[in-house]
Amino acid sequence: MVSSNTVELLREEIPVNQQPFTLSPNIKTGLVLVDVVNGFCTVGAGNLAPKQPDERISHMVEESVRLSKAFSERKWPIFAFLDCHHPDQPEPPYPPHCIIGSNEEKLVPDLLWLENDPNATLRQKDCIDGFLGSTEKDGSNVFIDWVKNNEIKQILVAGICTDICVLDFVSSVLSARNRGFLSPLENVIVSSQACATYDLPLHVAKTNKDFVSHPQELMHHVGLYIARGRGANIASEVLFE
Repeated sequence: MVSSNTVELLREEIPVNQQPFTLSPNIKTGLVLVDVVNGFCTVGAGNLAPKQPDERISHMVEESVRLSKAFSERKWPIFAFLDCHHPDQPEPPYPPHCIIGSNEEKLVPDLLWLENDPNATLRQKDCIDGFLGSTEKDGSNVFIDWVKNNEIKQILVAGICTDICVLDFVSSVLSARNRGFLSPLENVIVSSQACATYDLPLHVAKTNKDFVSHPQELMHHVGLYIARGRGANIASEVLFE
């Protein structure tokens, strides 16, 4: 386990500028949920799910549910990515996960209601980057269409993993915005409380040559720091007018 002193040193040397955000009905905002599925969040659900209850991941799910309910009540648009893979199409370096039909690819139980919510768009993806995973065979992009059709000016991003799928998606969206592909989108907000990553301590990683250590709090911070550096705003708290 990474010592608390190490994490605090990191926060001092590469601080993440984050602040509370209050969402206004005057600015069209969409919520993007990244992979809040059983295969990453439900204890014992699969190879990449937590092996035991994980406080950070549990809090991420709770906050994602809170935000989803708040958006749904206001009839604001929601876009949920669901990691989903065919058994014969591996995603190295990761072991098989979120295989179609395994139930790992399903939203966590507290978010299953989104399947029937008229304000929600669910998108299965078979790659790390949801922006890339939204591309259809004809070259169109479901996420771009969602932004344009709903005239979204800012998105709030939540989900897992902060430093992997969330970060890759946010980086791609910011690049696409800068290139003018996502008009009218202007602002990308990442909720630090509604994001999380997994924990693989060094002493565990040393037991298997295929493992790479991945200290949870440290990598969560690094993911937020890089997202901020790419141009995202980091929300320490999300409130509603």
